[in-house]
Amino acid sequence: MSPDPVAVPGAGGPEPGILAGAPDADPRRWVALALLSVAQLFGMSLWFTASAVGPEFQERWALSAAQASGLVSTVQWGFVAGTVVAAGLNLADVLPGRLLFAASALLAGAANACLLVAPGYGVALGLRFVTGFFLAGVYPPAMKMVSTWFRSGRGLAIGTVVGALTLGKASPYLVKALEGTGTEWVLLGSSGAAAFAGLLILVTYREGPYVFSRSPFRWDQVGRVLGHKPTRLAILGYLGHMWELYAMWAAMAPFLLLRLGDPRTASLAAFLAIGAGAPGCVLAGRWADRWGRERIASIAMIFSGALALMVGWIPVPPGILLVLVLVWGFWVVADSAQFSALVTEVSPGDAVGTALTVQTGLGFALTGLTIPVTLTVAGGIGWGWGFALLALGPAFGIGAMVRLARIRSS
Repeated sequence: MSPDPVAVPGAGGPEPGILAGAPDADPRRWVALALLSVAQLFGMSLWFTASAVGPEFQERWALSAAQASGLVSTVQWGFVAGTVVAAGLNLADVLPGRLLFAASALLAGAANACLLVAPGYGVALGLRFVTGFFLAGVYPPAMKMVSTWFRSGRGLAIGTVVGALTLGKASPYLVKALEGTGTEWVLLGSSGAAAFAGLLILVTYREGPYVFSRSPFRWDQVGRVLGHKPTRLAILGYLGHMWELYAMWAAMAPFLLLRLGDPRTASLAAFLAIGAGAPGCVLAGRWADRWGRERIASIAMIFSGALALMVGWIPVPPGILLVLVLVWGFWVVADSAQFSALVTEVSPGDAVGTALTVQTGLGFALTGLTIPVTLTVAGGIGWGWGFALLALGPAFGIGAMVRLARIRSS
């Protein structure tokens, strides 16, 4: 792939005319989208490895439930630390995306593989933190990279990348559910997949025709992003979405294990519940390109918030429970890509990478709170209350989207 990129002034600028522009025409955009989607699927398979093999670690080191949940939430905090460093140094706007992605994926995979030889819980926590730290160079840059190939179809493109990410994060549960697999298969398989993702992007990816302005380092870049009202509202909507998303994902395995009883059945059901978000991301992206990002994001949050209020309370047979969590899994992440697409459209063109990094960093910082709170409340007074708390996020996010829609329409 060897496109001739043309800098497009304001490609990520504040004007809302992207959806009304000429249709994307370069046929190579589909190859670029496929490459980035495969890379996201493989690279982000590292995220929930500790959750998928949590019972083995819990038994090996005699961990409490709170300590076991720490192996899940620590990767969130590592990711937050990585985004703080990346945003502060403007890495996504200064470095070529493929180099940042490749180096980050390789280092994250190495840290994850080292869990196999971790001598104790403290070292394992450190390795999970490092894994999350380097994944901050995998997810945000990919959204900017795919946006250089799509303008009128950006919602579908980013939705496809986030859908692949969703499957990647669900994949450790699928591996765990297979007969004859154990900790080594999960950890080494995901690390090998991340290494492949990094090399794939390093060797094959090139930027598309809608390159964003390359920015020199600026100390005030983060403040500039947060001071821009449309960008700030897009970030606030994302925070409402993230309040719910990762806590729901992290809670699926223990919730389903309690309801279904069998560990392998629960792992497979958790994979399906999380993986159902992949088609949700793609379909919501197509709908958003046609009918507006704020509208589709709000509809998704209405459905996911309603299911958060319901699922933990209803004593239903396993088949109906599976249907409910599949529908919840579909809607809970369907809006995710649209918040990122909004950031690429409304933020200053030379700050898009930093804006995406700030957005994801703040969102994942929030998940570091909601994951342990949800699991603690669920363990203390029941899953009904634990999941009901998650509905607060979509309510907040809908308010931000209504305000942003008013600004863009005017």
